[in-house]
Amino acid sequence: MRSDASPSSWWRWLSGRLLRLGVWRVNALLTVAAVALAVGAVQGVVALLGRGESVLAGVAAGISCAVLAPWVNAFVLRLLFELAQARDELAIRATQDELTGVHNRRHFMDLAERELARCRRYQTAGALLLVDADHFKRINDTHGHICGDALLCEITRVTLASLRQADLLGRFGGEELIVFLPHTDPLGALDVADRIRERVSEFKLGWQGREVQATVSIGVAAVEPGHASLDALIHDADTALFAAKEAGRNCVRAAPIQPRRSGETHPVSAPRP
Repeated sequence: MRSDASPSSWWRWLSGRLLRLGVWRVNALLTVAAVALAVGAVQGVVALLGRGESVLAGVAAGISCAVLAPWVNAFVLRLLFELAQARDELAIRATQDELTGVHNRRHFMDLAERELARCRRYQTAGALLLVDADHFKRINDTHGHICGDALLCEITRVTLASLRQADLLGRFGGEELIVFLPHTDPLGALDVADRIRERVSEFKLGWQGREVQATVSIGVAAVEPGHASLDALIHDADTALFAAKEAGRNCVRAAPIQPRRSGETHPVSAPRP
């Protein structure tokens, strides 16, 4: 485990403080420090050698440093700031979906794997939802892809507003969202799914003088002992989503819950708001 006092930790803390101060403020501080060090160093050398005019040498060194230091500092700091900002932007892009702002698929899968491992380790309940916008191609063809993107962002916003802070939401692909609900039993997961479905169906997007409305179909799969991996859990949710589509869309369907073997501990679920 990396210590909080490691060089990289200190560098992240220092670079964060510098970014908040801004380039010109940091430049001014560094220039003052450089001038003070230059004057002190020159006077120290002159005093050590016992020759020359220490005051005059110090003034000359201070003026030279004051003239050159800001340009050097500005150049170096600009490079450091741009590198820090580029690093932060890359970190965001590596984990966040560019359109909706929620977790991208890869990052969601990493986080959900950890949550699933916790469910197994502590014998707690959990569930996964696949949320798919109905007839989304028709919306794109009728109103354009920009309208489709705006509508998908609103569906994501409504879905996120229906979740707890501990729940995970990601874009699974296209017009499909994926949700992992820790500490949630099958009935609680169905309740969340139906809440999302209902709120999306009530929402209307104003677009070029018209109202565009969408519905979603949702597949639900509860974490069961038979789920050897996250992919197996997603497969069950996808099967339930297909059943919701076949049932006419704008509805919720759940994967069959496998019966427990004797002696197995029932997972513990936390009450949802």
